[in-house]
Amino acid sequence: MPLYEYYCRECDGIFEYFRPMRDASLPAPCPQCHRDAERIMSSFTAFTMRDGYPRRIPDKGTYWHLEREVKTLATRMRHYEHPELAEPEVKPKPTKGELEEKAEQERVEKSEESYRKRWGVDKQGFPLPITVKKKAPKTIISPHGRAEVKD
Repeated sequence: MPLYEYYCRECDGIFEYFRPMRDASLPAPCPQCHRDAERIMSSFTAFTMRDGYPRRIPDKGTYWHLEREVKTLATRMRHYEHPELAEPEVKPKPTKGELEEKAEQERVEKSEESYRKRWGVDKQGFPLPITVKKKAPKTIISPHGRAEVKD
């Protein structure tokens, strides 16, 4: 026997009633005031199973996580936080002291780099390979007006 819904105008209530199909259009007695109530069209939701989860029909291809719609099924979560719903962690702004400390550290590194470059040592204190600069050839003009190139 199918389940039908009825609306009672006197009580302003909706109730369900099992009846044979042949009696579906007939009025049904209201369980509160016992007056006749007329049948209304039932609304329902159909479900199917997909990926082991109940899915509504028609299926939009989305998933539900804690009563919120998400696009993908979560495989790994932290404390029931779906990756799509978790808000990114906000990095705290550096304080004035931290900014000054960072500027001082950069200044010290720059001065150390300048010192190492001047004395030809690397960060560990080992001497850098010596690069020999070739001197440009000298051009000498002789008393006779000729230009001679000497190395």
